[in-house]
Amino acid sequence: MPRSIGPVSATRAAVFAPLVDAGRAELVERRLTDAIVLGLLGEGERLPSETEMARQFGVATVTAREALVALREKGLVETRRGRDGGSFVTEKRTHPTSVDARVRELSRAELRDMGAYYSAIASSSAEFAADRATGDDVEHLRSVVLAIDLESETAARRGERTFRLEVAALSQSARLVREELRVQGEFAPLLWLCLRDEEYRARSRDAHLAVVNAIAEVDGGRARTITREHVEEAIEWLLERKTILEATG
Repeated sequence: MPRSIGPVSATRAAVFAPLVDAGRAELVERRLTDAIVLGLLGEGERLPSETEMARQFGVATVTAREALVALREKGLVETRRGRDGGSFVTEKRTHPTSVDARVRELSRAELRDMGAYYSAIASSSAEFAADRATGDDVEHLRSVVLAIDLESETAARRGERTFRLEVAALSQSARLVREELRVQGEFAPLLWLCLRDEEYRARSRDAHLAVVNAIAEVDGGRARTITREHVEEAIEWLLERKTILEATG
């Protein structure tokens, strides 16, 4: 299993990870809308072909086509003809209203369940990584954290995904890596909404470095606990955001 996963490939892998409830164009549309609105897919970025997108999501080609039609109607994607044609991201916005709408529509119980499920995956990866990572792995992981630009929300989101995928890779469990990819694609746009706040981005980096130190000290229990607490903090932020959104209508 490759040890290193670059920032761009890690983000795209999470965006285009297979859907659980395959066959629904609405799910493909939602996944891509979240990725575009949050800047995970940048303006001008080329999307996979309908056939390739269908394969990656695990859906029928007609389902991918329907989702792209919906994205074009929203003005998020444009399709160009010719040799250099394809579907390209066109929207560049800073206010993720569609994600806020998702926060409103999900119950508090659903948000907490989302956090509990993701925490189980991420904390298990951290625990196994502590037992299996080499010294070189630890230094590489530390460099990933220190390279994250905390001034940029988009860079912080990419860094979060890269860090989580790197930890999953260090667990040496192909199943955990696949599940991390799938769950990131499903939950990450909501789970890491807290990275809007610069203060939280700094706390997130501190938590990452604490996990790296625990892995370096072969302390799987501490790596697991820090990861769990980090995810729990993100969920509490999300619940507070839901309260604000509900109060403002």
